[in-house]
Amino acid sequence: MKPFNFKILYRRTALVIYDIISIIASAYLALLIRYEFSFGIIPHQFRNPIEKFLPINIVVTLLLFYIFRLYSSLWAYAGEAELQSIVISSVLSGVANLIGLQFFKEGSLAVPKSYYFLYVFVLIAFMFVSRFSYRFLRNLKHRNNNRKNDIAVMVIGAGEAANVIIKEITTSNFSTMKIKCIIDDDKGKWGKYIQGVRVVGGRDKILECADTYGIDQIIVAVPSISRSQLREILEICKETECKIQSLPGMYQLVNGDVSVSKLRDIEIEDLLGRDPVEIDLDSILGYVQNQVVLVTGAGGSIGSELCRQIATHKPKKLVMVDIYENSVYEIQQELIINHPELDLMVLIASVRNANRMNWIFDKYKPSIVYHAAAHKHVPLMEDSPGEAIKNNVFGTFHVAQAAAMSGAKRFVMISTDKAVNPTNIMGASKRICEMIIQTFNNKYDTEFVAVRFGNVLGSNGSVIPLFRKQIAEGGPVTVTHPDIIRYFMTIPEAVSLVLQAGAYAKGGEIFVLDMGEPVKILELAENLIRLSGYKPYDDIQIKFTGLRPGEKLYEEMLMDEEGLKETANAMIHIGRPLEIDEERFFEQLKELKDSSMIEDQDIRPLVKQIVPTYTYNKQQA
Repeated sequence: MKPFNFKILYRRTALVIYDIISIIASAYLALLIRYEFSFGIIPHQFRNPIEKFLPINIVVTLLLFYIFRLYSSLWAYAGEAELQSIVISSVLSGVANLIGLQFFKEGSLAVPKSYYFLYVFVLIAFMFVSRFSYRFLRNLKHRNNNRKNDIAVMVIGAGEAANVIIKEITTSNFSTMKIKCIIDDDKGKWGKYIQGVRVVGGRDKILECADTYGIDQIIVAVPSISRSQLREILEICKETECKIQSLPGMYQLVNGDVSVSKLRDIEIEDLLGRDPVEIDLDSILGYVQNQVVLVTGAGGSIGSELCRQIATHKPKKLVMVDIYENSVYEIQQELIINHPELDLMVLIASVRNANRMNWIFDKYKPSIVYHAAAHKHVPLMEDSPGEAIKNNVFGTFHVAQAAAMSGAKRFVMISTDKAVNPTNIMGASKRICEMIIQTFNNKYDTEFVAVRFGNVLGSNGSVIPLFRKQIAEGGPVTVTHPDIIRYFMTIPEAVSLVLQAGAYAKGGEIFVLDMGEPVKILELAENLIRLSGYKPYDDIQIKFTGLRPGEKLYEEMLMDEEGLKETANAMIHIGRPLEIDEERFFEQLKELKDSSMIEDQDIRPLVKQIVPTYTYNKQQA
């Protein structure tokens, strides 16, 4: 049996006694205020009815307070709903007085109408003091206890999202944040207050106010801001060495889902300085809808995102193929939850196994194939060049041939900027894959194309997760060379462009994605350290480790001999197909396959014969 809670009984009894005293005091104070606090001049014809009705008034008002839960609410968290209950119950008590006093009036004189308004006003005041004082005193105690631990916060943005965030922080009993100031570029808001916090000026005041108020953390509460505008603000904020957070996006505000828990750390892509690419979703939907689509490497960072976006375009069936069961299982479960209507098939298979690929394609007859399966890690492939050839080159060969023989309409291979003038075996293997695609396009009815792009943020093997891990461990952050640069794009952006490039395909093209401006990896590391609230070279050291085997300072998106043709999307270009001696090429492929199967460690010269632009350290051969 649950033990009786005497503490709650004592509290409610105390509230009832307080309310009885408040009702009596409200009745007399209303009269006193009406007669300018001169009790002696109050006519007995007014005082007597009120005193006679008082016992009934107490019972009726207490009953109203009970009905409106003034004895069962958690007043430590009281808000608008509780205030409304106080006001409504007090007004109804006034109405009860208006009706009840008609039966107790003496003669023809009625109690002055002003009495009822004054009674309600005083009663609300007494109720407000009793119910909200506990919350006030609790908050005061909490703030005094945590004064030494206060995190000084600057909020950027003086809109609705900022209002919600500031209100939550200032009213929370558990937050140690203290909002010191608000920044907004709207001059009309300067000098105004939100929840008692002053809007001190525009973005030009960020550095000054960060120093003046001793700011520890900056919250960017402008969900509708563009990526380019956000970058301009962050470029200023990162000089403060404060921790920086922001709201994920505008949809949070639309859904009423704005809260401190939704704040996220500023991501490095926020500093790339361009807005997300625009995609013609209709063109994608037009060729994916009601089609059987197969994705290899479906558990990888690119393959899994391909599956997510394809699932939203209503395919007839989505077949996911991967050799690694754990990662493909995760994306399978995600799709089952998010797209229960999707006809989904997950198959564990290696692209190296030609018989397995032939069986899969014969059984499911996909119309569209996205080939994302590949070994991509440059240094590891330098140590195992034969594996790069087996998996990338001949895995692509097997999948492409199976697609062609089963009558697939379109085959899209994911390539890389490292295929251009390659200095590593991974890039060279991808260049051979592009050549396979172009030659197969001439031999079969299937439309074979390749899509070439650079690094994607957050993908497997990306520098960003490595940098974050190193920062969390206190450093050092390792950068191979101070001058190394790379092109970057988010995974969803890259995949969206891959899907749209597939819609443009006519066969034989190498699509080249516009990756924007190249980024210096050193600046990337420095910015990430600053965004984490540390100072580069002081709090977190940066260590230069030297270029890794097969790595070069910069990547190219196009070979010199390739032309460049625009498409309907300014972010997607087409490189002119190269002339290839197909008979000689297939002879070289056979020789390369034989060499890889006998684990020939001298495989690089054969690759060089196929890809003349490939350069490598002779000591590796």
